[in-house]
Amino acid sequence: MDGTHVQVTTATDSRAEAAELAKSAVRERLAAGAQLVGPVASTYWWEGEIESAEEWIVVFKTTVERFDELAELIADQHSYDTPEIIAVPVVAGSADYLAWVSEQIEDAGDAGEGDD
Repeated sequence: MDGTHVQVTTATDSRAEAAELAKSAVRERLAAGAQLVGPVASTYWWEGEIESAEEWIVVFKTTVERFDELAELIADQHSYDTPEIIAVPVVAGSADYLAWVSEQIEDAGDAGEGDD
C-alpha cells in the first residue's frame, strides 16, 4: 500500500483551460505531472436542471501533502463556480514512478529559481 500519493481530477469546458491548469500546477511543483483527457461528454445537475456539456479532464499526479495547495490553485484559476476537485488515493504503483513523483514535489523550493 502506498498512502502518500494521490491523483487529483478536475474538468473544464476547454482544452486551453485544462492545459493552463496543468501547466500552472506543474510549474508550481504542486503536481509532478498532469494529463489531459478529452473531450468527454458530461451529464450533470446544475441549478436544478440536467445539463450536458463537452469537457476536458485533467489528472494531476501529486502527494497527499501537496493536495490542499493544488486544490487552492485549481479553485483560484478555474472558470467554473464549483469546479470538480477530487483526490483519489494511489493504493499501489511502480516504486520508481512514485519516487519520481515525490522527487518532483519535494523540489518545490526550486520552482522558478536558480541555484542558491
